Amino acid sequence: MAWNGSVLALGLLPFLSEALLPSHRLVPRTSNGKDYACKCYAGDECWPDEGSWAELNSTVGGNLIVNLPPGAPCYETFEGPLSTVSTYDAAACAEVTANFMDQRWTAEQPAALMWTYFTNDTCRPTQDPAGPCTLGYYGVYVIEAQTKEHVKAGVDFARENNLRLIIRNTGHDFIGRSTGWGALVINTHSFQDVEFTDKYTGPGRYKGGAVTIGAGVQGQALLTEAHAQDPPVQVMTGECPTVGVAGGLVQGGGHGPLTPQHGMVADTALSFDVVTASGEMLTANCDENPDLFWALKGGGPGAFAAVLSVTLKTFPEQKSAGVIVNINSTLTQDEALFWEGVRSFHKYSNDFVGGGLYVYFELMAMRLHIQPFVGFGKTLAEMQDILKPMFDEFDAQGVPYDTSGKEFDTLFDLYIDLFDDEGAGSSALTGGWMFSHQDVAENNDEIIEAFKTVISPREDLANQGGIIGHLWDAGHSTPVSNSATHPRFRNSTDFSIAILPVPLGASWEQKEDLQNVLTNVQDEAMRKAGPNGCAYINEGDPFQPDWQDHFWGSEYPRLLRIKNKWDPEGVFYTVSTPGTEDWEVIEYGTRLCRKV
Repeated sequence: MAWNGSVLALGLLPFLSEALLPSHRLVPRTSNGKDYACKCYAGDECWPDEGSWAELNSTVGGNLIVNLPPGAPCYETFEGPLSTVSTYDAAACAEVTANFMDQRWTAEQPAALMWTYFTNDTCRPTQDPAGPCTLGYYGVYVIEAQTKEHVKAGVDFARENNLRLIIRNTGHDFIGRSTGWGALVINTHSFQDVEFTDKYTGPGRYKGGAVTIGAGVQGQALLTEAHAQDPPVQVMTGECPTVGVAGGLVQGGGHGPLTPQHGMVADTALSFDVVTASGEMLTANCDENPDLFWALKGGGPGAFAAVLSVTLKTFPEQKSAGVIVNINSTLTQDEALFWEGVRSFHKYSNDFVGGGLYVYFELMAMRLHIQPFVGFGKTLAEMQDILKPMFDEFDAQGVPYDTSGKEFDTLFDLYIDLFDDEGAGSSALTGGWMFSHQDVAENNDEIIEAFKTVISPREDLANQGGIIGHLWDAGHSTPVSNSATHPRFRNSTDFSIAILPVPLGASWEQKEDLQNVLTNVQDEAMRKAGPNGCAYINEGDPFQPDWQDHFWGSEYPRLLRIKNKWDPEGVFYTVSTPGTEDWEVIEYGTRLCRKV
């Protein structure tokens, strides 16, 4: 059978002669001497039979497909959990190969993940069609949902058959929450409706501008439509253009170029339409289901409900200015001088965020790339006044740098000009830590030493690490949170993501070793340098110790109560979110099980 990206599940299913009726019970399993009760997977007696999948396919209007990894057309066969299928297609393989590192292409695939580590790096594009192509950690089936009823049908089917459930929009996720071995995936990317209003008429005191967006709407597309309004408006999104705004971004909190002015994306949420774990379609806002509303605003991506749409505040556009600064090996080969430049830059970060700036930077071996410093509502002259002490210190120390600046009529124009697209298809582990105002004021030297550890965490990993940094103060204009995000973000200065590449083909032992390096060397160095900071669930190490406190602090007990109320059976699972303490992925990253 030739490969076809829209092959229906029904066409690939083998006859399951021993299939049983759906079972609600967890599947007993023992691993490493411990007892578990697991979700149901292909090959288990509880796995739904062919007729059940066919009925689901009918319910969702023929939009149920068997999932094939993106690279499958480059291989002669795909050896899936349901059957072995002929998949080679030279033209399709060429398309995959050309686009595998492109985020926009990846977002359009049924179940692909932007960064491939948590797929088990299975079935990548290849020039060797005879090689093995397996499912890896991808889901088995995908519902390419077109309506809210399709989402409900998928949630109901997963709950009734005890299947692992994944809600996937773009696959833009550092820690693999958009995929899961053997799961049923509900893809919400088709939910692209966008509706603006000049005056919000929902409950609560807010009566300003608002926009309601479907679950599939991505950052740049939303900003483009906001810019087209008369007059143009702004919406809180992440800095990356492919991020799905209504899903993991807002449910994890969400930060972006407007964070200094309006806090986290979650702080701007006014209402959600969702499907709950029980299959109920409802609205959550400050009047209706207010506990669920609060939890959806930063309490954990994919943890409380499947989001269909969200309504967010909009804000007037303003003129803005942007500045770029580089210190790198083309300007100096003196490593000590380079790090003095990094130290001076970070030393003034409290001043930057105190002045209302947002700053995005990349730090790698002998490369500090700051693009951009963002001044929303500021002139270039005002930006230069804020940055002058840093530049003066560079000059006094003899730190070589290059810089440029520009004014823009709107923040949207700045965003299009100065923010770069990110890539896809790479394999890496990521962690991260937030440094507070106090940490920067008291421990800047220690923070820089921690950065050095992230870049070179071990002798055999020298210069292999990296940092993606964001300077913002979520409490600059919104000192009191109305969301479930960690209270310490209201005193934030620098949120830095730690990156550790993973070689393709790494063994399980190598992966465990590198995870240990991330958690106990790179992130640990940042945690020690920033004792007043916290972690961010969307861009953090889910395997760090005490993740409950690091991700949510004093908000966690309330979130746990809400999780137990709205999803007591654990229909929704994403790693290290409220209520997952008793769940574990066992057997080399495959089965999701409850500890017993």
